[in-house]
Parts: sequence; structure tokens; C-alpha cells
Amino acid sequence: MEESHVVKLYGFWPSPYVYRVIWALKLKGIEYEYIEETLSSKSPSLLEYNPVHKNVPVLVHGAKPVAESMLILEYIEETWPDHRNPLLPSDPYERATARFWIDFGQQKGLTFFAFFRSSEEDKEKTARQVLETLKIIEDQALGDKKFFGGNRIGLVDMSFGWLAHWFGIMQETVGVEVLEPANLPRLHRWAMDFKQEPGIKENLPDSKALLAHFKRQRERFASTKEK
Repeated sequence: MEESHVVKLYGFWPSPYVYRVIWALKLKGIEYEYIEETLSSKSPSLLEYNPVHKNVPVLVHGAKPVAESMLILEYIEETWPDHRNPLLPSDPYERATARFWIDFGQQKGLTFFAFFRSSEEDKEKTARQVLETLKIIEDQALGDKKFFGGNRIGLVDMSFGWLAHWFGIMQETVGVEVLEPANLPRLHRWAMDFKQEPGIKENLPDSKALLAHFKRQRERFASTKEK
């Protein structure tokens, strides 16, 4: 393969942001080299390709680096368009709506982070805040559709894809269940369908390893609060 066509992805195995990019590359059938980073000791290449945020994911296409997961997904869609299975709709209004929900999810990230970091005293309160956010996503974004864009996975599904795997492990770590059939039947069904899709099912981090990672992170947050 010519150097100008070589695709590399710098990632870190527990990161749902990295997996968004992996899913898109797999669904598009794009060959790539995956480079695992150790965030406590970042490689010179990562620091060169992402000198601003110094974080993953970073996609390098030829010698051109692209950082930030959702920007990478749009780059992939525009660079390797698949008109039979587009990740964004062609209609301008539907495309704007998709970007609205992607942005909504990103803005609500702090709500989920607060839930993950919550103390025993606060976790029920933060769980209610998360439930309110998820109900908006279920009612206003998903509705009665199988996926957010209809019958096939698109960028909105990938942006919320962490809910299908990571959030369940987050709930187990915190000890509170929110995304359950009784609370959010359609969103729960979407999560199950999403994880069964080819390209997604084979590309999810090991649940036990991820749970151990989350527990270490939560313990680290707790020890920081105590100081």
C-alpha cells in the first residue's frame, strides 16, 4: 500500500472514543494499523500527531493526523463515502438533526461523569439526572426506530454506542442500574441490537478487563476526594 493511503489509529483499549473509530473503519472495510498507547507514557508519535490535546484517538491517513473521535468519524465518512450505507443521511435537515443529537450527547458527558464519580451519598441523585438525560434520548432522538437513523447504524448510533457496553459496566461499578428495560425499554432494546451488529459485536473490549479498569478509576477518584 502506498504511504499516502496508509491508515493508522492510535488508541487506548478501554476508550469508547477509540472504539467509535474502530467501528467506522470496520463497517467501511478500511484496512488500518492499530497502535496501542500507554497514556501514562505517551509515545513521541502520539505527541507529534496530537500536540494540542495529547490524547487518543488519533487517525493518521498518510501523513495527515485527525484528532477527536467525532471529527474522525466525519473525516472517514467524507473520505470513504459509501452511498449504500452512509453514516450520515444525505438530506440536509436529517443531517443537521443527526449532528444535533451527537452534540447533545457530548454536552451531557459531564452528567455521566458525575454519576461515575459519585459518592455513596450522591449516587442516587446523579442516577436520576442520568435517567432524565436518557429519557430525552429515548423519546426525542430514538423514538420507535431500531437505530437512530432508521434501520442501519449511523454516526448517531456510534456516538451513543458507549451506552451499549461501557455504561452497563459503569452501572455495575457504581452499584446503581439506570439503563434497564423497565426504565428505558426502547433504548435498552437499541443497546442490545447495536451490540449484535456485525462490526460491533466483534469489536468490544473484554467486559471483565473493563470492569477492573473502571473499579481502579473509581477508587482513584475516591482517594483524590479524601485528600
